[in-house]
Amino acid sequence: MCGKIIIGGENMESITLIIITLFIIAAILIIGVLNLIQNLKNRKYKKRLEELEIEKNKIYSTPIASELSKIEAFLNNEKLELLYNDWKDKFENIKKNQIAKITDMLLEADYALSRLDYKGTVYKLAKLEMELYRVKTNSELLLSQIKDVTTSEERNRAIITKLKSKYRELYKKFVDTKDDYKEAIKPITLQFENIAKRFEDFELIMENNEYTEVTKIIKVIDDMLKHMEVVIEEMPSIMLMACDLLPKKISEISTLYKKMIKAGYPLDYLNVDYNVMEANKKINDILDRSKILNLEDSLLELKVLMDYFDTLYGDFEKEKLNKEHYEETDKMFSIKLEKTSKLVNDMVNKVDEIKNAYDLKDEDLNILMDVKYEIDKLENDYKILKNHTSNHTFAYSKLIKEIEGLVLRLSNLEEKLDSSLDELGSMKEDEVRAHQQLEEVKLILKESKQQIREYNLPVIPKHYFVELNEASEAIKEIVKELNKKPIVISVLNTRVDTARDLVLKLFTSTKEMIRTAMFAEMAIVYGNRYRSNMDELDKCLTYSEVLFYKGDYQKSLELTINSLNRIEPGIYDKLLKLYSNEK
Repeated sequence: MCGKIIIGGENMESITLIIITLFIIAAILIIGVLNLIQNLKNRKYKKRLEELEIEKNKIYSTPIASELSKIEAFLNNEKLELLYNDWKDKFENIKKNQIAKITDMLLEADYALSRLDYKGTVYKLAKLEMELYRVKTNSELLLSQIKDVTTSEERNRAIITKLKSKYRELYKKFVDTKDDYKEAIKPITLQFENIAKRFEDFELIMENNEYTEVTKIIKVIDDMLKHMEVVIEEMPSIMLMACDLLPKKISEISTLYKKMIKAGYPLDYLNVDYNVMEANKKINDILDRSKILNLEDSLLELKVLMDYFDTLYGDFEKEKLNKEHYEETDKMFSIKLEKTSKLVNDMVNKVDEIKNAYDLKDEDLNILMDVKYEIDKLENDYKILKNHTSNHTFAYSKLIKEIEGLVLRLSNLEEKLDSSLDELGSMKEDEVRAHQQLEEVKLILKESKQQIREYNLPVIPKHYFVELNEASEAIKEIVKELNKKPIVISVLNTRVDTARDLVLKLFTSTKEMIRTAMFAEMAIVYGNRYRSNMDELDKCLTYSEVLFYKGDYQKSLELTINSLNRIEPGIYDKLLKLYSNEK
């Protein structure tokens, strides 16, 4: 048991030893990592300090001194001398103060890094970078300003060479087309002379080494040539329109306008005289401005004037067409209005007569009177329109709209009038028709009576006299209605229709009764040949004769035919044929 405890104690010592060993190894590793990180930081910041050192040296090595020495060679005017002294002072300031300051800041940053003050190092590096950027900017700007002078001759000579080439091109184009510039020839020539003097001024400046003035004179020459480019391009068109095309067009328009005014066209609404006067003012203004080569909006304004006068031609042609249209419409309307007015007045004058003749509704008379009122109003409006036309107050385009409105009103009135006339005309037609049909039914009644008289029937049935009496009474009713004042057309038409139906019925009855009687008589006569031999037939024929003389012709015919048909089948067709032949 004691041996086991000893073994356990040895194990614990071994474990403790292992733990201590591991702890020492971990500490060494941590220290190693921290040293590595610190070295990496040191190298990073060291590298950045070296880069900034290089940047400082680049600034210091800027060729400002050599460029300043170039200026010393042609330093012969006060203005340039002032600039030179100013640039020299700035360069001295950069070398002695600003670069020295950067050197100090580099040392401070390096010292902070050597003390492992990373926070301080980062801060000092940031300030150093800002200062370097500021000094570098100042240095580059100073070098640029100095080079503007030292390299100006070569650069400016190249620019002037291009400007001279442009000048020669414009001048040649001007000379080749000189006649196109008309009144602007003199000011353009003077302007070219002015530009040539500016080139001379440039040479003088370059001789005197007045490099500060070179840029200004180049800009002046460039602006003058750009302006001349516009002048050379636009002036011929301006002169052509202002001196030739527009004056000619204005003259033609004015002549045509006067002719149309004389011919009675109302053109005041176009304000031609005023617009011509304003156009001439504008042309004169453009020509005056062209003498000082001021072409601002001149071409646009002239094109607007050209478009306006071109539009006037269209307006004149449109007015001519409108006049023709108006005159045609006016002629047609005048004829229709006169015709309609006469018709309405005639109808109104006969209103009392029509009222006495027919039983008119108030509605029909009101329509007629409304039409009369509207026609009078339309005639008054037409007179006003004719006054406006004769006074040449309004354009024909407006007059057309007015007369078309009158035409529409007249058409509507004609429709209302036609409706009224149809009603009155229908009444008159019905009256005439009633008279005609009265004569017709009288003639039919007379013919019916004459047929009865011509065929001497033994007896005329009572029902026939009833029909005859009804027809005669119906005819009397027509006469009575026609003699009434005013005539009630609806009642008259009813009477006429009734009388016609009754008379036609009577006429049909008369023809049928006579035909039946004649046929019955012929059948009895035909049957007499068998009478002596056949007692039964004799009795039937005797009874048929009795019926015949009583006026019952239909029964007499039926009895005779039926009796004979027993003896001689098909006797009806044979008798019918004989009856037809005798007729």
